[in-house]
Amino acid sequence: MTTAPTTAFLNPLRVEDAVRRALDEDLGRAGDLTTLACIPAGRRAQAVIASRQQGVVAGLALAREAFRLIDPAVDFSAAVDDGASVAPGSVVARVSGDARSLLSAERVGLNFLGRLSGIASLTARYVAAVAHTRARICDTRKTTPTLRAFEKYAVRCGGGMNHRYGLDDAILIKDNHIAVAGGVRAALRAAKAAAGHLVKIEIEVDRLDQLAEVVEEGADVVLLDNMPPDMLREAVRLAAGRLLLEASGGVNLDTVRAIAETGVDMISVGALTHSASVLDLGLDITLTA
Repeated sequence: MTTAPTTAFLNPLRVEDAVRRALDEDLGRAGDLTTLACIPAGRRAQAVIASRQQGVVAGLALAREAFRLIDPAVDFSAAVDDGASVAPGSVVARVSGDARSLLSAERVGLNFLGRLSGIASLTARYVAAVAHTRARICDTRKTTPTLRAFEKYAVRCGGGMNHRYGLDDAILIKDNHIAVAGGVRAALRAAKAAAGHLVKIEIEVDRLDQLAEVVEEGADVVLLDNMPPDMLREAVRLAAGRLLLEASGGVNLDTVRAIAETGVDMISVGALTHSASVLDLGLDITLTA
């Protein structure tokens, strides 16, 4: 079973801000017209949130916050933890309280929970595909604007690891940086001169002669861009453990196993966050006395 790492953390201030903005978008100027028209005030209800697919759960804190912000009196009880594997029909959470509140919070809560659980579920599939190797699956910055912290959290819930969160985390010298800086050596020397003592330096290469330059010049990590497996194996041989190797480009569930078996340390997969399907979750409501 996939389990969320003990270091998994979501900033509660960001959770509240994101959910507040989502509810504001949904409720608009006049509120939930359908619920206000159809449901009598004071009617009580309970509901079950259940998975309709096999997957890994992530985002319970955001779902809980959707109901809390609509109505602090709503009771939201998670049946599993983030990082838990669930089968079709599994209960993920139970909610109870004012029926109007449950109905008005439902979509925003499920949107966050389904989106993040979809990312965690896809990540878990990649992690399982390379479990027999040393390679770790990591994400990229190809995330939904303003939702990066949550989507990267979901990757961790699926057993993956995070690449940098933003441009201020680390130095990652890409091909365009190299071109403008005047080459691999020039870019690395400039980076080293500017980097603080806790800032790591990674550089992207797509040829083995560039890798040889990096090995001589020194870096923390090398991103091996769009290299086929035979070239990746040669890169592992050339690096000889002197720096971490990250494979990137052309990675999917059909190719990731062969990439991992070359001996690279990490495999970055943009699809984890930009192409994950939403995990199908539903909320079924019933009235209470």
